[in-house]
Amino acid sequence: MGQPIAASGVARGLTLGTLAILAPLLAGCGSGQAPAQAAPPPPTVTVAKPVKRTIVDQDEYVGRFVAIDSVEVRSRLSGYLASVHFTDGQMVKKGDLLFTIDRRPFQIALDQARANLAQARANLAYTENDLARGQQLVRDKTITEQTFDQRTQAKRVAEAAVAANEALVHQAELDFNEFSELRAPVAGRIGDRRVSPGNLVPGGLSGSTTVLATIVSTDPIRFEFTFDESAYLRYQRVARGGADPASGWAATPVKLKLLDEPAFAHDGHMDFVDNAISQTSGTIRGRAVFPNPTSLFTPGMFGRIQVPASPAYEALLVPDAAVGTEQTRKYVLVVDGENTARQKYVTLGQAVEGLRVIKDGLAADDRVVVNGLMRVRPGVKVTPQEQGAPATAGGPTAKAN
Repeated sequence: MGQPIAASGVARGLTLGTLAILAPLLAGCGSGQAPAQAAPPPPTVTVAKPVKRTIVDQDEYVGRFVAIDSVEVRSRLSGYLASVHFTDGQMVKKGDLLFTIDRRPFQIALDQARANLAQARANLAYTENDLARGQQLVRDKTITEQTFDQRTQAKRVAEAAVAANEALVHQAELDFNEFSELRAPVAGRIGDRRVSPGNLVPGGLSGSTTVLATIVSTDPIRFEFTFDESAYLRYQRVARGGADPASGWAATPVKLKLLDEPAFAHDGHMDFVDNAISQTSGTIRGRAVFPNPTSLFTPGMFGRIQVPASPAYEALLVPDAAVGTEQTRKYVLVVDGENTARQKYVTLGQAVEGLRVIKDGLAADDRVVVNGLMRVRPGVKVTPQEQGAPATAGGPTAKAN
């Protein structure tokens, strides 16, 4: 019984001794440190100096085309419509024949007026001869002064009758030769006919007469839009140079684009600004004129107009992608002489072909981060890589923001 116990003690002692020997080795392995990792290099960013351009700020407004001349064709005479001499929607020139009213009744009225005029002239000739005879008779005391006065009065009445009948003949000639044929008063595009031949057309000078067709002029064409009071003051100073000449607005060039066009490709000029600001809306109406030789612009069509909002000035521009947003403020990151990114808050202007006008907060020699903005933070070292600045020659005017 004693030997097994002794063996067990020897084994336990051996195990404890082994652990005592291995413990320092294990402790040494556990306390060893991993090799230190190298710090990452500064992020590489692309920098460029701001572009200098001559800029004219532009404002944009939505407006509508309006015809310079718009006429409702109505008949001055009542009668039956005899014929139509145009195709619906065609272009017409001033003086082109459009409608013909049945002329036969007006021919009869003209013949009757001429006959009445001939009768009045014959009566005038008789009274003139009678008065001439009366002058000798009154000197010979053959007739009384009263009878001579009656003959004089008869001659004056005959002269008035001739004048009245001449006026009636002139009216009948107008009805027959001009008013029975309706011609285009202006050049432009005519709409569709509202009355077919054979219908009775009521005429006259009142507004209740039947509209036979409408004509709108197309070349040139006007464009009307509205803007607020502050814009009115700004445009007035730009157009008039601080003075007050009456023709200041006429010299203001404007540009226009249609709703499906990407750029302002149509040139025109201002020709009118209303004389009062609306008390209800606080806006004033402006008008520009554009050439329209191909009839592309149609009255009633919408478009966008670009109006100069400032004199020409030298501006700094950076790519729009280089501008960051911090709550309500805009900023750009610039790299200083120690290659450290610095934040500069800026005041933005309008956009010009992917570039953004910087009105305040940036210097011309600043190196602006134009690529890699999301990889850096203010105060971080960077590796700047210069980028060729965009071409500065022939800068366009600024588009509206």
